[in-house]
Amino acid sequence: MSRCPPNRWSFAVPLLLAACGQPPPQQPQQGPPAVTVASPAVVQMMDWDEYTGRLAAVDSVEVRARVNGWLQSVHFDDGAIVEQGDLLFVIDPRPYEAVHNQAKAEVTRARVRLELAGNDLARARRLFESRAISEEELDARTQEQKEATAALQAAEAGVAASALDVEFTRVRAPIRGRIGRELVTVGNLVSGGSAGSTLLTTIVSLDPIHVYFTADERAFLRYQRLAREGARPSSRDTANPVRIQLADEQGFPHEGRMDFVDNRVDEATGTMQGRAVVPNPDGVLTPGLFARVQLLGEGPYEAILVPDAAIGTDQAQRFVYLVGDDNVVRRRAVTPGRLVQNLRVVREGLSAGDRVVIEGLQRARPGSPVTPEEGRIEPPEPQPGAPWSPQT
Repeated sequence: MSRCPPNRWSFAVPLLLAACGQPPPQQPQQGPPAVTVASPAVVQMMDWDEYTGRLAAVDSVEVRARVNGWLQSVHFDDGAIVEQGDLLFVIDPRPYEAVHNQAKAEVTRARVRLELAGNDLARARRLFESRAISEEELDARTQEQKEATAALQAAEAGVAASALDVEFTRVRAPIRGRIGRELVTVGNLVSGGSAGSTLLTTIVSLDPIHVYFTADERAFLRYQRLAREGARPSSRDTANPVRIQLADEQGFPHEGRMDFVDNRVDEATGTMQGRAVVPNPDGVLTPGLFARVQLLGEGPYEAILVPDAAIGTDQAQRFVYLVGDDNVVRRRAVTPGRLVQNLRVVREGLSAGDRVVIEGLQRARPGSPVTPEEGRIEPPEPQPGAPWSPQT
């Protein structure tokens, strides 16, 4: 078998390879390198800032006794929903009913005295006209009539006070909400009418419900700057939207509105407290639960998005490659923003008509020509719970 001659002359290499049955090497491709370019995706977006919050009742009441006495009966089930005005407890009313009856008797007595004093005064006036009695006697009868009038008024006030005590023996729900357990059982002596009155139970309202959360100083200052620029109204003046998610939920199904921002930054934590009110018709949101809170951060605004891989990094500077009408690559510094799926929001540096290199970045060199191939940047799809939302 013959052997191929050694490769001694470069001009003879193709012939020798062909003679040995091997294909000749391909010649290097001529012309500018190919890259894929596309215009940025433009979407109307709203940014949402995320915080951790805790749910709290709008109204929370400690139900306490207002009169002293023996607890006679309980009229609710522990943990039930009660309506405003529902009967909860009955304190033995008999001592207060007796006092009330006595007060009504005093009213009757005072009315009789007033009637008698009125008759005496009328008689005294007739006698005074005929000069049968002195002026001093007339004045005495007048004062007696006034005292009888005052005594009747005092007796009537006593009836009203005693009626209140009788009413307070029937403890009713001051608000609608979920009641706690009974803290005092039947037969116990309860005290009322003072700061140390006996606590009987508690009630918390459920619909609507509050959620409290805190934002750090940087977020607070950013909100203030956006409000001054007119890009986002302050939550002090506008009921900005919020979205709520519980621990076992997907997305943020509960929507509410801001209704309070504190008047100072907490010196210990460097945070500002905010509060939102959220409808809770089905009672799923329970006071005391933790929740993830999304607050409107900015928007709606026109967002320019490019693939995150199309943005290069040069030390602290971020940039993209653009291809002009002359097919020459140019480098432009950009300010990136939020990552939306695999796309990055570009806050500064790009416009909707720019042609951005999205593939073949390793073949692109600033100032060098390329062969552009048209591509497309697909806008992001909405996702439940995403910290942004497209506006249509």
